[in-house]
Amino acid sequence: MKYSNQQSTRQGPAPAPATAAQPTSGPLTREELQLAARNHSMPLEALRRDVTPPGLHYVLTHFDIPDLDGSSWHLRISGAVERALELSMAALRRDPAITVPVTLECAGNGRSLLEPRPLSQPWVLEAVGTAHWTGVPLAYLLGKAGVLPDAVEVVFTGADAGVQGGVPQRYARSLPIREALRPDVVLAYQMNGTDLPPQHGYPLRLVVPGWYGMASVKWLESIEVVKTPFAGFQQEVAYRYQDSADDAGTPVSRIRVRALMVPPGVPDFFTRQRFLRAGPVLLVGRAWSGEGAVTAVDVGIDGTWLPAHLDKPAGGYAWRRWSLPWVANPGEHVLSCRATDITGASQPLEQNWNLQGMGNNVVQRVHVTVE
Repeated sequence: MKYSNQQSTRQGPAPAPATAAQPTSGPLTREELQLAARNHSMPLEALRRDVTPPGLHYVLTHFDIPDLDGSSWHLRISGAVERALELSMAALRRDPAITVPVTLECAGNGRSLLEPRPLSQPWVLEAVGTAHWTGVPLAYLLGKAGVLPDAVEVVFTGADAGVQGGVPQRYARSLPIREALRPDVVLAYQMNGTDLPPQHGYPLRLVVPGWYGMASVKWLESIEVVKTPFAGFQQEVAYRYQDSADDAGTPVSRIRVRALMVPPGVPDFFTRQRFLRAGPVLLVGRAWSGEGAVTAVDVGIDGTWLPAHLDKPAGGYAWRRWSLPWVANPGEHVLSCRATDITGASQPLEQNWNLQGMGNNVVQRVHVTVE
């Protein structure tokens, strides 16, 4: 079986969705539970932290985690460049480095809340995390290689191999040249000041601030500058907004605006229903957007919306803390939070369904019992 990231030309009918199974309203399948056990989300109580520890940061691994030796690993840069490069980790660490705080979110976050539910990794709300990523600016290395004038995209291929949609492949994605040359796109070898953990892409990964996590290719092995758009599976079939299987759809790119709340009080073990005592409570959470700064967060208390206080953001593409004092009266309550970004986009109050379950940024609702 051959694993490839070769380009293909799409002709005829639109591609099949990334999963062969149709959306369902039934219980979670064995396959979904298996995926949920392999991947993990960030516990919502970790929203209290400015920076997410690697073990709490969300993880999505499409295939298997490669077992790579950083001392023998090399990165290849080739294609439509003036000079091809092959770089060891030691050589990369001698290049200029930057550290960028970035909130990464899975494009499928919120998928399991859709009705009917697309069959894939059954995220609820917590497929997110914020880390400080340290490495070499991608633009610096592309400058050393010399991108040719007629180049249109840059293709990134990881070491992780498998089969998806019946297609043998290595995980590969591309970025338009204008995105690849942004000064904040980084080839990261450290996460929060230490070497990347295996599940987060050791020894090197791409981090694309503002884009959903599928763009930040892990276990990076090669970078190819190309003169025609890349049409690999993860680009042309997976990660698209589709209304139906016959819809070619539009590509997923930047993160839609979202706010999440630390659920107040304490949980019931099985249902996660929240319980807290009556009296003053400080509601807190985080908000972010891949389109620019979050400008407002409104908190809903039983349908009444109040403006929250916003702290200063940690960076241009890192989440922003919000808070709101609340006097909790005895009874049942529903708490919500809704963010707005600098473009004027706000989170929808109702879910926007799509075939692959992408970009579902519907407002969070937390049910609490005040005693």
